[in-house]
Amino acid sequence: MVEAAIALEAAGTDMLLLECVPNPLTTRIMEATTLPVVGIGAGPETTGQVLVMHDLLGITPGKPARFVRNFLDGQGSIQAALSAYDRAVKDGSFPEQEHCFAE
Repeated sequence: MVEAAIALEAAGTDMLLLECVPNPLTTRIMEATTLPVVGIGAGPETTGQVLVMHDLLGITPGKPARFVRNFLDGQGSIQAALSAYDRAVKDGSFPEQEHCFAE
């Protein structure tokens, strides 16, 4: 994956989106390229985070993925849940280790 990221950067890619990637691999990709890296289940080291709204609100049916956190839990509204997600990403409290994959 590191070599693929380097090749994508050389080909003119503007950014990478990594999903379900172990933290150490994410770090190696970020060290090997200058690309912004957005993660969904790719650890806290990424340039940015994304979480599908249904997952963020805890309304996806079935067992949630490891990287999912229900931000609606304990909030009074959807807007409050979205604000809680925004704060948690910005202050570094999301994703936590429990939301990450080991190599």
